[in-house]
Amino acid sequence: MSRTAAVFAPFLLLCLAVHALPFHSLNKSTLHHVPSKDLPFTEKYFTQILDHFNFNSMGNGTFRQRYLITDKYWKTGYGPIFFYTGNEGDIWDFALNSGFIIELAAQQGALVIFAEHRYYGKSLPFGEDSFHIPEVGLLTVEQALADYALMIQELKQELVALLCPVIVFGGSYGGMLSVYMRLKYPNVVAGALAASAPILSTAGLGDPRQFFRDVTADFQGCSAECRDSVRGAFAQLKELADNKDYSLVQQKFGLCATPSTPQDMHQLNGLLRNAFTLMAMLDYPYKTQFMSQLPANPVQVGCDTMMSGPDLLANLRNTAGIVYNSTGELACLDLYKLFVECADPTGCGLGPNSLAWDYQACTEIDLCFESNNVTDMFPPMIFTENQRQDYCSRRWGVIPRPGWLQLNFWGEALSTASNIIFSNGDLDPWANGGVRKSLSPSLVAINIAGGAHHLDLRGSNVADPGSVTQARKMESQLIAEWVKTERRRLKQGHTLYNKS
Repeated sequence: MSRTAAVFAPFLLLCLAVHALPFHSLNKSTLHHVPSKDLPFTEKYFTQILDHFNFNSMGNGTFRQRYLITDKYWKTGYGPIFFYTGNEGDIWDFALNSGFIIELAAQQGALVIFAEHRYYGKSLPFGEDSFHIPEVGLLTVEQALADYALMIQELKQELVALLCPVIVFGGSYGGMLSVYMRLKYPNVVAGALAASAPILSTAGLGDPRQFFRDVTADFQGCSAECRDSVRGAFAQLKELADNKDYSLVQQKFGLCATPSTPQDMHQLNGLLRNAFTLMAMLDYPYKTQFMSQLPANPVQVGCDTMMSGPDLLANLRNTAGIVYNSTGELACLDLYKLFVECADPTGCGLGPNSLAWDYQACTEIDLCFESNNVTDMFPPMIFTENQRQDYCSRRWGVIPRPGWLQLNFWGEALSTASNIIFSNGDLDPWANGGVRKSLSPSLVAINIAGGAHHLDLRGSNVADPGSVTQARKMESQLIAEWVKTERRRLKQGHTLYNKS
């Protein structure tokens, strides 16, 4: 979920060889010019309701919500609809990094839609004023889910697809939304594939030390020496900070400005910790440009760098450079431009999307994670509910609701739900914040050995471990069964309706 940081153009891998065919003229949709004929989807806009839950606040006010669509493989009017519940970023970023959905659409004759989350990308309800107070107040999980439900229903009608079963997909926060869609709108959604969805930890359940402990475990998995080198480097950095030897800190880390306060050093620690977080999350077996430009097996590359010589601070700088300066184009590192501290200790990223995620982390999404240098290799950096409340009150004028996701979206009490796949890779630090054990025959946990953050949603690659290939096969089989069952249900309901 760390949407850092780097200055590189993010999320550009896997430009899938898919082209969009002409669609029916949609009354609620406006075709938007796609800048390149090589891009796989057609970009459109849906006229969405501003406030689904208060008739007085906005009346029938609307905004333009972006979505991407392709019917290349669709068995028109019969095949299922695969709907990606967009998360905290530009929807193209997720569409171009979720090739499995396209592969599955080719197998099952599906229509594919990627919907952009309100307040992200180009789906800004109030344009440039979207992050002002009170306009930002319409950024909630509930509003986003209602957006998706309404979009699905209206597009099905306009595309003459009322008998087409809908399966939702999502990764990370998008995976959480897929779970929530199945819980909240089972009348709309027949099943959900939730990849790397930390529905428990983001609801305040579990150990706040788990996340950075698991980041550490990834590097320790390469070698204990790697972990100890990281811890030793941070200890040396602390000694320089305690002695206020800021000029040496600037020299060692190639910073654009000399640190001058404890806050500057705290910012440096956050930036460095975030680099390790990204390498752990995106520890794919091939090069990627997803969130950051990274080499294949970045954790191993990071460990090799950390153990490349006796100068631990230089090694730490170079390891962080794998994330922040992989091209070598930056002459120096700007602490406050490369990393922004926010209500998510794993990183909110940069630009307008970071504002939206910061607000969500201040309201419903509970991310009070901490490092402590005991169960992990990082400097002690706590983030308590009290600190969260203080920050969010000052920044956004809101008080977080720590237990709201547990109450509203069931927390651990999922046993009465159905048709949800919870997939997690054992290399992903978000994995243990999600569901790791199957809860019923239709609430299926798939654990992927050697898998990083929602690896199974990515397109097939020759470097994939066999475990993810098997996971995709199981997911495909389950989804095919759900589609078959839902198609039968829809037909029965349609027949009864026509008879009445």
